[in-house]
Amino acid sequence: MTGRRTTSTEDLEHRVAPEDRFDVIVIGGGPGGYVAAGRAGQLGLRTALVERAELGGVCLNWGCIPTKALLHGAEVARAVRAGAAVGILAEEPTIDVEALVRHSRTTAGQLSGGIGALMRARGVEVVHGSATVAGKGEVDVEDGKGVRHLEADHVIVATGSGPRGLPGIEPDGDRVWTYREALVPAEVPRSLVVVGSGAIGSEFASLYTDLGSRVTLLEALPHVLPGESEDVSAVVVRSMRRRGLTAEAGVRVDRAEVHDDGVTVRYTDAKGAAEEVTAERLLLAVGVRPSTSGMGLEELGVLDERGCVRVDDHGRTDVWGLYAIGDVTGGPCLAHKASTEALRCVDAIAGVEREAVPEGWRSWVPRCTYTSPEVASIGLTEEQARRAGRSVLAKPVRFAENGRAIGAASTEGFGRVLVDEDTHEILGASLVGDGVTELISMVSVAHAAGMDADLFIRSVIPHPTRGEVVRESVLAALGRPVDSV
Repeated sequence: MTGRRTTSTEDLEHRVAPEDRFDVIVIGGGPGGYVAAGRAGQLGLRTALVERAELGGVCLNWGCIPTKALLHGAEVARAVRAGAAVGILAEEPTIDVEALVRHSRTTAGQLSGGIGALMRARGVEVVHGSATVAGKGEVDVEDGKGVRHLEADHVIVATGSGPRGLPGIEPDGDRVWTYREALVPAEVPRSLVVVGSGAIGSEFASLYTDLGSRVTLLEALPHVLPGESEDVSAVVVRSMRRRGLTAEAGVRVDRAEVHDDGVTVRYTDAKGAAEEVTAERLLLAVGVRPSTSGMGLEELGVLDERGCVRVDDHGRTDVWGLYAIGDVTGGPCLAHKASTEALRCVDAIAGVEREAVPEGWRSWVPRCTYTSPEVASIGLTEEQARRAGRSVLAKPVRFAENGRAIGAASTEGFGRVLVDEDTHEILGASLVGDGVTELISMVSVAHAAGMDADLFIRSVIPHPTRGEVVRESVLAALGRPVDSV
């Protein structure tokens, strides 16, 4: 971050009524915004939360939460199909997509309503409408009936992100989908092409495969789930292909042609050959872009070349009293990262003392992907650690060696915790398998507590549980395996 902050809003001549004057205004009611507003209210600051749509933002209403509700339905269908392996015989499940979508929307609605109740309990005023930063400490809110002018000493931008497109391929809400259309299908398409295999693309590819679609997943980078290790990707791709999904990496999508009964996607494969695939629907999942345009931020000079807001480690911009948190500041674009930034930002505003967060803390934000099997990672990958010059001890432990996983007939995947050979510092972890998005918290807590590998293995893990794989991986890295070879 560069530049010098402008002077305090104490120099302003306030032109608003007392009810329009706040200590803190938060723009955006997603997991960063509502947490920031709630914390500010909790600390006794007069706070307004501006949201143009539903409280909870994209994550709660059109992302994390409803996606997981749909994925739970897919998990149930998958369990029914796999029942014969443990002596439970059932017919092929019938998917009532209308009921499944209703479950997903009800889940999102319940949580959104809960946030409203939480804001009332914290004394936060929720202002509905589209916000513009009109100047230093000034926010205009347009609600379709008029403009309400608000002022505050501190304005926090937490407007999140939206789907990124591909040149020449525009979503149309019918044949070419974004995640929004994928969350509320009128019916399960017989076939689907998903472009992009990050968390969003891979989750929807896994979901629609389990719901009965014939899915083709295309990725430009060298392997599916490009943010994860290649061996983690390989486990997920094997599972996808076994379930009938086609996954190709290293491809270049050239164009998409929409016709009456589907979409034809023409692409160049990893070997340079021209290919095409036709499906009923195309889902674009090629990443997200910050939602910062049209808010007056360009005029304030706080955006970088990517459209992200430049901030310091407490969310402060170069403009006095203006802050930003969450996806608008850049990756990782994760709800729990935004919420953590929200607390740090508001506590700094209020002068609340917090323990120093170590440099590079964002690399210790857990990354979770809810495919089948699930993927979770934290800290450095093995490749990153070795490139950084660390001497790494790492021994993956397969779930096929874990009693709980064997009993549940779900032994795909492994757990691998990285340990520095010289210091025994825990450098990171990569997990792939059923339930690993819960297990990654073990490593996150260990890191936050400053535990090295020697301290970590003193913990007593209940038996039989999948968590034993995490501890066993640390033991194996130290050359002291107990239940693995």
